[in-house]
Amino acid sequence: MTRPLRVAIVGAGPAGIYAADALLKSAVAAEPGVSIDLFERMPAPFGLIRYGVAPDHPRIKGIVKALHQVLDKPQIRLFGNVDYPGDINLDDLRAFYDAVIFSTGATADRALDIPGTELDGSYGAADFVSWYDGHPDVERTWPLHAEKVAVLGVGNVALDVARVLAKTADELLPTEIPPNVYEGLKANKALEVHVFGRRGPAQAKFSPMELRELDHSPNIEVIVDPEDIDYDDGSIATRRGNKQADMVAKTLENWAIRDAGDRPHKLFLHFFESPTEILGEDGAVTGLRTERTALDGTGNVKGTGTFKDWDLTAVYRAVGYLSDKLPKLPWDVESGTVPDQAGRVIEETGEHLKSTYVTGWIRRGPVGLIGHTKGDANETVASLLDDHANGRLQTPASPDPAAVDAFLGERNVRFTTWEGWHRLDEAEQARGAEQGRERVKIVEREEMLDASGA
Repeated sequence: MTRPLRVAIVGAGPAGIYAADALLKSAVAAEPGVSIDLFERMPAPFGLIRYGVAPDHPRIKGIVKALHQVLDKPQIRLFGNVDYPGDINLDDLRAFYDAVIFSTGATADRALDIPGTELDGSYGAADFVSWYDGHPDVERTWPLHAEKVAVLGVGNVALDVARVLAKTADELLPTEIPPNVYEGLKANKALEVHVFGRRGPAQAKFSPMELRELDHSPNIEVIVDPEDIDYDDGSIATRRGNKQADMVAKTLENWAIRDAGDRPHKLFLHFFESPTEILGEDGAVTGLRTERTALDGTGNVKGTGTFKDWDLTAVYRAVGYLSDKLPKLPWDVESGTVPDQAGRVIEETGEHLKSTYVTGWIRRGPVGLIGHTKGDANETVASLLDDHANGRLQTPASPDPAAVDAFLGERNVRFTTWEGWHRLDEAEQARGAEQGRERVKIVEREEMLDASGA
């Protein structure tokens, strides 16, 4: 091949950008070169970092600086506000590229199979995260009338949701939250937030730093019941073999033995309480029923037959994300992922779907931290490069990069570019500077497109 290897990456979050970085660091990048186009359905790149990370986590958002260095490379182009498959589908991509990598992530809430999830006042955590992160495709308001709120789940998303609900709007104002989110949070009535996990402290999936951050707010009193500090042989083994799990358990132990303070908002972390039903009257949430569980020796739990009803009027379900099914690709309904072998998409026949690859959450499910995505991308790109070296990639009919611009132009797709992101970035920072803040996020899609010069 005398021309550069042409690769399309669908999804410009960390997973897609790490895949682009791996391609740029390969031997192929030197000779004959690589030419990479990232397609993103949002007008802005960075996926989960922009629309999934809580606004009071600037440390994680600092990852954007490293991703910037990748996207600044001349071999990469960004096509934002381009929807797969609405604006461009797999057959279209195959006409322009030697290979396609899907890195579309996960944005929907995984279902929780208990009665009452349909009640008014029962919410998916992913929807709430999209609201407070200023996602352009969700409602601009959020009902925050409940004084007592439940959050179901013991992962970092549950912590984010609980923390945002328990903080005051003014605490969050120095962040990038848009005006509609600030106004919504000012009306928040929550005084008690209860986080429920069905297993024990050693099985919690919190990151130690995220957990400790709960206690940094002058308005949040974190409360742990000493009776919830319990370990069996399986839990002790987990703590010995997992430094993070041990740090989380130690933090919870320290909170359980201290005297309660007088901060105005109470955040309770409950363990060994398995949600069995969201209670309601007249179509609205009135409470939560849990069954007390007990460790079984292995670190798992069993029900005890003892139930408790909690007086709550809102429930947030933070039990995991689920990816959207991608047309023209095989699909595992149970895991919500595309079946693969080392990143190669595998059809029901067991054959590799030629020149088609996956990385990130669409490949392995929504587990792990952003950093775990890098190893995933490296493996997928290694498979792609192996197929390239052994002549297993298809040959596109129109490999000239200009053909993609012409195609989107014929479709009247109003797309953004990497240069456009810099313009949007400057516009958001300018809005922030007017208020003495680092940034104020632009929410409306049309405004984002205008600011980007789409």
